[in-house]
Amino acid sequence: MGKHPRFKKKGKHDSFTIDNCGKPIELNGWNHKLPFIGWIKTYEPIEATTKKITISRQAGNWYLSYSYEFTQYPTEKTTEVVGVDLGVKTLATLSTGVVFPGAVSYKKFENKLSNLQYLNRNKIIGSANWKKAQLQIAKLHTKVANIRKDVLHKLTTYLAKNHSIVSIEV
Repeated sequence: MGKHPRFKKKGKHDSFTIDNCGKPIELNGWNHKLPFIGWIKTYEPIEATTKKITISRQAGNWYLSYSYEFTQYPTEKTTEVVGVDLGVKTLATLSTGVVFPGAVSYKKFENKLSNLQYLNRNKIIGSANWKKAQLQIAKLHTKVANIRKDVLHKLTTYLAKNHSIVSIEV
């Protein structure tokens, strides 16, 4: 039985999914022909076959996400067991002596964010200039979030590639 439609306000969380009625979708190179949409160009070349693609917008940029199957190969581990101490001054300190510094992205962009929000304070909500200012603020927030995500991804990738057992202090 079908569900009731879930209405989404335009501009809030813009996204849609293409499933092509269960048929596979080929992604080869820089340009891709998507069903129901047509030709699109991507920032990076993609080589994959998938059944479902989700296209979403975040801070004015459009993103394409998909899932695909691949064979996974184990990597050689330098040490079997490692302990991780999550801290306040540093993101993580390993029992091997390796220290991962935390991301200082917010401190770096705090003044710029404050300035953009200050300039936006008297704009009429919903006006064109207010929308432009909101987009700038959203882009800066996205930049800060991406820097934090990058640091976490680098830490977890290092742990997964080099150690088979990871113990975290609680």
